[in-house]
Amino acid sequence: MADHKAVIMDADAVRRALARIAFEIIEKNKGTQGLLLAGIETRGVFLAQRIARKLGEVEGVAPPVFALDVTPWRDDKPRPNAPPPAVPSVEDATVVLVDDVLYTGRTVHAAIEALSHRGRARRIQLAVLVDRGHRELPIRPDHIGKNLPTAREERVCVRLTEVDGEDSVVILQDHAAASDHSQRKEGSVCRSKH
Repeated sequence: MADHKAVIMDADAVRRALARIAFEIIEKNKGTQGLLLAGIETRGVFLAQRIARKLGEVEGVAPPVFALDVTPWRDDKPRPNAPPPAVPSVEDATVVLVDDVLYTGRTVHAAIEALSHRGRARRIQLAVLVDRGHRELPIRPDHIGKNLPTAREERVCVRLTEVDGEDSVVILQDHAAASDHSQRKEGSVCRSKH
């Protein structure tokens, strides 16, 4: 059971944060040449597409975006028997992993593992809309839309128009989370219907 606690970002704040991340990516990489954006499913894919569009507006060319399903590489969940999904070669590219919420770091760890099976990237960077803290692994994002200190029993819910019909980031008080945070995905476990 989760209770609505606070709206952290509205649609304008999400738009501004993604624009800022896009400009930071341009600055850090001196443009977009050799850049790939890997959106971690589900919401990370849509965020990566939005960032790529902004990069295209500014630089004249949008970098390629691909979806990255990290489920087969998770170390905190049962692994499926099916073979891992194919991802494009990342050989000698600068790959920006994009996700909605960074929490324990396990999703990002799985994403790096997934990428390593597709070649040797020149560099891997991490862009997240929300960094909520509580890392279990030594992972730090390069580009952050919003730093949001939270308690473990809180959930950060990122809602995107493409999935949920609206853009927002809210905090929910999750009464079950304190006793079982390992059973949930990194941070975006809510749905607009809840």
